Amino acid sequence: MIEVGESEFLSQVERILHSEELRSSDTQRRLFKFLADKSFAGEADALNEYAVATDGLGKPPTYDPRHNSAVRIQVGRLRQSLAEYYRTEGVRDECIIDLPKGRFKLTCAQRPTPVEAPLAKPSPVVIQPVVTKPPALPLWSRLVFAAAVLLIVALSAWVFVLQKRVQSAAASAVPGWSPDLQQLWGPFVDSKLPLILTIEDPLFAELRSQPGIYFRDRSLNQWSDVVSSPAVAALQHSIKTSSLQPSRYYTAFGEVEVAYHLGTLLGSHQQSLSIIKTSQVSWSQLADNNVIFVGVEDLFFDSQLHNMPLELPFVPVLQGIRDVHPQPGEPALFADDYSTAPSEEGVAYALVTHLPGPLRSHDIISFTSNRSAGYLGAIRWFTDPSSAKELVAKLKGANGDMPRFYQVLFKVRFKDDVPLETTYILSRKLQ
Repeated sequence: MIEVGESEFLSQVERILHSEELRSSDTQRRLFKFLADKSFAGEADALNEYAVATDGLGKPPTYDPRHNSAVRIQVGRLRQSLAEYYRTEGVRDECIIDLPKGRFKLTCAQRPTPVEAPLAKPSPVVIQPVVTKPPALPLWSRLVFAAAVLLIVALSAWVFVLQKRVQSAAASAVPGWSPDLQQLWGPFVDSKLPLILTIEDPLFAELRSQPGIYFRDRSLNQWSDVVSSPAVAALQHSIKTSSLQPSRYYTAFGEVEVAYHLGTLLGSHQQSLSIIKTSQVSWSQLADNNVIFVGVEDLFFDSQLHNMPLELPFVPVLQGIRDVHPQPGEPALFADDYSTAPSEEGVAYALVTHLPGPLRSHDIISFTSNRSAGYLGAIRWFTDPSSAKELVAKLKGANGDMPRFYQVLFKVRFKDDVPLETTYILSRKLQ
């Protein structure tokens, strides 16, 4: 039940919707408007996490609260936004809207009126004699006072030195971190936003679950392409089965090693670090989190990140990395050259792309290559202090300014999925 009149509640809702605190986040405004409407209609008590996700945040019907925390994250942020609003813009508002923990129903109440303390009974005036000159302290008292002052100063200086030593020890407690790594990863570890590491989960066709027959074609990355593939139909005919189901159960060992490297490097700097499958990343998560993509062939990168605010000069393709606008002396295609049998070895190109999210208020970085050794070699350049120093110098160029967003191309020579040599090729600043 709303503790103020309907008109006061609706006016306060509109005031918050148009505030600076919510103006920059469409997701927060949408969620707040949804919960306000449900609270006003008396339907908020019946809401559950699934309803808030699908009706309030526009999630698909397949949303599963057991494996997706988007609602809890957004509700927590909305609660923080309301507190920040009343701390700044709404500090003098007469109505206070709150979102209690564990509930989806907004409360609205009049701001409490401060109670003035009763006037104290005046005390009788006592006239004190005026002393024009204080009596001089004995010499021993002045010496004790001076010694006490010196002791306080010495203790203060020691505390200051001790604090510096503690801060220095805390900084050195994270091995391998350097100013150059800070240049590369600062936007992700210094941000208050959660950080998501997404691991490529390629599409397989499951033809039989018992004993388990799975088919993977690197050119078939949409289920509609799989069901219409002549090769898949021929395979079904050969093993005499009509069963066909999508499966994203498997991933490569390279993704595991990358997750280890990044978790070791960033885990102590960014507490809100989580790992999810690339196929489960939504536009809402792209808009509300900093994101790291890792994948052999990142279809989410191809289909979604190309719609980001910046034009990308390099694009990953099945043959390698395509240069959209080659400069003089550059090939239009940086083509991979490797064998897969009897052993995996050769050369693969890796592309690293750092660009803003859909609202330009978040950061997304993608490590992609057609072989896991490719993006593993690129990751090592971004996690090794000596390589990071060289990379930052190349990104800064002659003017000495670190670009905010960029693409970097590497050439990786490998054998049996192990990078043997990783070479910086070129980079582009994204405008």
